[in-house]
Amino acid sequence: MDLESVMQELEALGKERMKKMYLSNGAHEPLFGVATGEMKPIFKKTKINQPLAEQLYATGNYDAMYFAGIIADPKAMTEADFERWIDGAYFYMLSDFVVSVTLAETAIAQQVADKWIASGEELRMSAGWSCYCWLLGSRKDVEFDASKLADLLEWVKNTIHDAPERTKYAMNNFMYTVATSYIPLHDQAVETAKAVGPVEVGKDKKPSKLIHAFANIQKAIDKGQIGFKRKHVRC
Repeated sequence: MDLESVMQELEALGKERMKKMYLSNGAHEPLFGVATGEMKPIFKKTKINQPLAEQLYATGNYDAMYFAGIIADPKAMTEADFERWIDGAYFYMLSDFVVSVTLAETAIAQQVADKWIASGEELRMSAGWSCYCWLLGSRKDVEFDASKLADLLEWVKNTIHDAPERTKYAMNNFMYTVATSYIPLHDQAVETAKAVGPVEVGKDKKPSKLIHAFANIQKAIDKGQIGFKRKHVRC
């Protein structure tokens, strides 16, 4: 399949209800409003195809950019490629669920995520923290440096309440993921989440809401979900 045929198939799958939902979450035109599950039949035709993924991502169309993440070949992408992709990721569903997911399947994932976390830019930071969540939830515990992750937990504890909006969500999820998926630091992550307490998001909306990693960790403990690892990062 070429770019034109994929775009035509995506457009045919678009639904006004999905489009409105994506727009309400921060997407903007152009987009068709395709449910992600509806993209699987197209993937069966394209398979993994990095050149086509690059063409789709460059369209700026949200649905095409999302599908680019599904068909991308992460191992063929360089750090410069990921920098270009994060530059184009204009809202969190792209930064956290396309770019960081794709990055999590590479050998350079942690070094790139570390740079993004330290960048001071909301969506880069969000993507960096999210990438660690994807990594921790799928890779063996022995692949991580416990002292480095402990330092990241401390970073969260000291900065989350003053972090940008989307970064707060990703940091909150990082505490939860360390507690549920990385056994060596389970106790520290629980204590960090307790110390952080509820985190206010949506201050510009009335009413704002609170996200609370500790409450979600406790639910996972109650359900016996500690040590959870997924087989695949991408669907």
